[in-house]
Formats: sequence, structure tokens, C-alpha cells
Amino acid sequence: MDPELHKAAVQGSVTSLRKLVAERPGILGSKTPQGNTALHIATELGHAGFLKEALGVDCKLLATRNADGDTPLHLAARMGKLDVAELLVSRASAWRAEHSPGSEQEPLFMANKAGDTPLHDAVKQGRSTVALMLLAAEPSVGHTLNMRKESPLHIAAREGLADVVAKIVRQPWVHEKFVPSDSTNGTALHQAVLGGRIRMVEMLLDATPQEQIGLTDSRENNALHYAALKNNARVVRLLLNRKVELAYKRNRDLQSPLHVAACKGSTEAMVELLRHCPDAAETVDSNGRNAFRLAIISGSVDALKCLLKHVRPEEIVNHVDHAGNTPLHLAAALSRIQSTLLLLKDRRVNPCVLNRDGQSARSLLEKRDTTEEMDAYEMYMWKKLKESEASRCKNELLPPVASDQWVRRRRAGNDEFNVGTYTLVGTLIATVSFAATFTMPGGYSQTEGTAIHGHKAAFKIFLISNTVALCSSIVVVFCPTMWAWRDPVEVELKLDQLMWRRRLMWSRRLTNLAFLAMLVSFMTAVYITVEPTTRWPAYLVIAIVASTPAVVFLTLGKETFYVPL
Repeated sequence: MDPELHKAAVQGSVTSLRKLVAERPGILGSKTPQGNTALHIATELGHAGFLKEALGVDCKLLATRNADGDTPLHLAARMGKLDVAELLVSRASAWRAEHSPGSEQEPLFMANKAGDTPLHDAVKQGRSTVALMLLAAEPSVGHTLNMRKESPLHIAAREGLADVVAKIVRQPWVHEKFVPSDSTNGTALHQAVLGGRIRMVEMLLDATPQEQIGLTDSRENNALHYAALKNNARVVRLLLNRKVELAYKRNRDLQSPLHVAACKGSTEAMVELLRHCPDAAETVDSNGRNAFRLAIISGSVDALKCLLKHVRPEEIVNHVDHAGNTPLHLAAALSRIQSTLLLLKDRRVNPCVLNRDGQSARSLLEKRDTTEEMDAYEMYMWKKLKESEASRCKNELLPPVASDQWVRRRRAGNDEFNVGTYTLVGTLIATVSFAATFTMPGGYSQTEGTAIHGHKAAFKIFLISNTVALCSSIVVVFCPTMWAWRDPVEVELKLDQLMWRRRLMWSRRLTNLAFLAMLVSFMTAVYITVEPTTRWPAYLVIAIVASTPAVVFLTLGKETFYVPL
């Protein structure tokens, strides 16, 4: 572009423009490397006087596109330059009188490379005033689709521009313009739901014919699918009050809105859906999966809780898919610990159901990859499944419980770690207590060979507590060896869970007793040897040691005394 023209456009100098045009009549045709004319530059900067003068010289500049396909009117709409937009719209209206209405070269309808008209740009930027001006000049442009198959109505509905939506919907609905079969954006109603615009949804429902409320996007999702996705219970209620059939419509994957809500954990939307359409829980997708399965697959425990609370029929809770698996089978196979435990708490869930391969949920878990070890949570899940079968499937023919080798492999390191820990702690306490017996606090009398402080009450407490610590720790160390000697198979496999847990519990209790006795012997030993010379250090040590059990209890809670079953 000519430098002097560029400067005049940036400054909005009408005088300079007139001078340049007088000297070189064709100068307004020059462009920047991006294809912008002087009209584009002046529009973006809001120089209405310059535009008026330039258009008076060459009105064809109104329809000139830059490299992005934008006309000056696109820029005016995007920037929200009201006075500039008014001028350009008035000139565009005059253009219509000189050319055939609806022409692709008509500025109000001209689209850029993205397929956006000036009205698209105005609503994208929230320029309601400019958008209303454009609609006043040409109402039908509100339904023009861009490359993404979005009309200004779509965008205005999503952005919540109520006045713009109200003006656009006054135009007659043209059915073919609202079937975006090749679009992922759906209708304007879809976009209003997606943006959570309650007022827009109400306006569009009032303006949309009943038969068009159920229009879908390219994935065959209706507006209720979108509401379920966004977990908007109020929109769900609005849509169902207008067209309850939407709850039973399925998309391309044969998923209903309830499926979508379960998959996304949209519990509020699920409650509203089930309140209006309780039988919607019966619908299944292309793989024969109901909403329960999708909640389990997605790992949404809240969605599963919601379904168990609001879905009553037992046959739905235990519904089998194409492979014959119930939701409990699926939860066990996927190691969804919380979902499995939640299902087992519900008395309607039947753990005795076998799939087409003859597997229960428990045996399906056992037949899973045998090369990996189960963690503690998976082992606990397996135990609960086994207990549930034992209590509720007494008269059922079920696959046999896992072999001893499977239990040993899966539980590798769990209980051995517990016993080994108790044994190590017991050994340390026994060693310290045994050594303290022959290094009495205060020493021995050189003549009689007895403890110097043997007559004191504190020494007697030391002697008793040290003996308790020694004996308790010896039992903790000695008993596991005897158990292994008496029944090595039981100790290795831990098949008698109740007996094994009781033994662990007594080991813990005796370890706690030895620990407390050792603390008492330490306190009394310090008191005997320090108190006669300086009292306050002895009392301070006693206070610190006495607070140790309380700290342990605050840290471990009830597990200080009990082995969790």
C-alpha cells in the first residue's frame, strides 16, 4: 500500500485522502501484504469520516476482502464500532438496491474464509447492538450457516444474547436449515443447553415447533443428551416437560441421556431423568449395557449410588449384558473396589449369577491375569465376594473357590510382613529388657552383690515392669515359631482366617504390653539414678515418656489395639 495512503487511513485524515485521490485516482485500490485496503484500516480504527469519504469515491471497497476473506463490515462487527457499523450497514442497504437481493457479493451476506458473515462475528464477540443493527437490515441472515454449520442463532444462544435470539427467532423456521446432519454442533437449542443458558432454552422451546425439539447433531444426540452431559437438572426438567420422549431417544452408540449422565457422573441430571422417566433405566446401548455398567466403567461411584437409590426393579440391577455379565461381574473384573463393595451392600444385587462362561463375580476375579499379585484392596474385595457367596448362595452350584496356591501367590508378603514386624519388635524389646536386668539402675553393692536401690519403691516398679516387658516380648517371638512347627501349611496359606487374625491380634496386644512395660521401666530407672541429685530433669523425662503412648494412640487410632479384619 502507498505509504501516504496508509498514514492517512491510520490517522483518519479526510484532507489527505482527498489530496491523494485527486493526484492518483486509483490509489484506493492499493492493499497491504495481508490484503487490507485503506477502508479495512480505517474501519478497525473507527474513522467514520474517512470511510464515508472513501466510499464516496469507490463504493466497491465495501465488498473488498482481505487475505482472511473479511470485508470492512466484518471488522466493524467484530470490533463493535457502532458509528462505523451504522455507516457500512446503510451503504450495504443501498448496495442491495443496485444489485440482486441475496447475492453472494452483498456485504450483509458475504462470508469470510471461515464461512462467517458479519453477524457471526458480531455475536461471537458479544456485540449485541451491532448484531441487532445487522438483523434490522436483513433478518434472514440470522439463520445463515458457516463452515462449522453454526448460524448466528447458534452462537447467540450459546453466548446468552437474549435480545439477539429473540429477534432471530421471529423469522419463520425453515426445517432444512435446522438439520445439521453433518455438524457436531447440533441446533441452536443444543448450543443453549451447552452454554447453560436457561433463558435461551426457554425462548427456543417456545419458538421451536414440537416436532423439531428432538432434532439431533451428527452423533444423533438430542438436546437432552447435552443437558445430561452438563449435569444441568433444570434444563433436563424443561426439556422433559416439553417432550418426554427425549429420555428414550438413543444416539449413534445407542446411548440414552441416562447413559450419558451415568458415564459423566451427572447425578443431578440422573435424579431428574429417573423422576420423570423411571423406566429409562431399562434402556441398553449397542453392547447391551445399561446405565449401571457405564457408571462402573467410568469409575463414578456417585453415579452408581444414585442409580441404586432411585432404580427399584431388581432385574435392572442384575441385568446381564451380551456376555452374560451383571454389573457386579463388571465391577469385579475391572477391580472397581468401591463399586463392588457398594453393590454387595445392596440386597437386590445377586452374587450367585453366572455369566455365559459359568463364572461368578468372585471366580471371574480369580481367573483374571494370574501373573500379577493382588494388592490389599483387591484381596479385600475378593474376600467380601467370597463371604457374600457363602451367605447367599448356599444352594447354588458355583465355581470352586481359588486353590491354596492362588491364595498364597495373591497374598504374598501381606501377613508375613505383619508377623515379621511383631517378631522383630519383640526381639528388640526382649534384648533391651534382658540387658537391663543385669545392669540395674544405680549398680550393685560391692560387698553383698545386691542392687544398691533395691529397697526403694521405684526400683521394685522397675523390676516388675522390666520383667513384664521381657516375658511379653518372648511370647511374641516364640509363638510364631511354635505355630509353624505345629501346622506349617496353615501358617503359609492362612486358610483359617479367623484363627490367624486372632493370633495376630494377640501378638499385637502382647507387643503393646511389652512396649508400655519398657517405657515404665525406663521412667523408673531414670528416676532412681537422676532424682537424688537433680529432680527437674527426672520429672521432665517422666513427662515425655508418659506422653508417648498418647502420641501413638493419636497417630494410629483404634489400630493401636486391634487388627483390622
